[in-house]
Amino acid sequence: MPLAELSSGTVLILIVLAALPIGAFVFAMGAGRAFSQIGRGDMSIGDEELPQNPGGLTDSGAEGSGDGVSASVREEEIRQMVQARSDRAQARGEKGFDVSAEVERLLERAPAPGPSEDPGLRDEVRQLVIARNERRGRQGKEPLDVDAEVERQLRELEGLGQ
Repeated sequence: MPLAELSSGTVLILIVLAALPIGAFVFAMGAGRAFSQIGRGDMSIGDEELPQNPGGLTDSGAEGSGDGVSASVREEEIRQMVQARSDRAQARGEKGFDVSAEVERLLERAPAPGPSEDPGLRDEVRQLVIARNERRGRQGKEPLDVDAEVERQLRELEGLGQ
């Protein structure tokens, strides 16, 4: 069959049939690397190991375990914050204040109430437990003790900030 007698449809089919194996080979050779590089580049996050201590910075809560260490670190950080505030006031021409007295005043404040002491949160958790019990009942499961489950979930919420 001479080339001049081929219709355009036949030529198109021959080109596709010739290109398919070439495309499959190129895909098999390079697609693995290409797909593994999607989303990576100079600006991406998480490609390399981060330095253990960039710039000598430390996490104030990571220096030790126990309340004594974290309380002293907390006091030192509060002292630094109050000192900086006093220095800024003096730079504006205002009278500075007694840093030690301000630190003591801030440390004497009672801590914020925990989740178990918030009546609104307790009511919301109770509603969620009741809804969960209704769902469990529809599934044929035994309902949970509402008060015990509310207390359990509030204890879990208190532990989240630690």
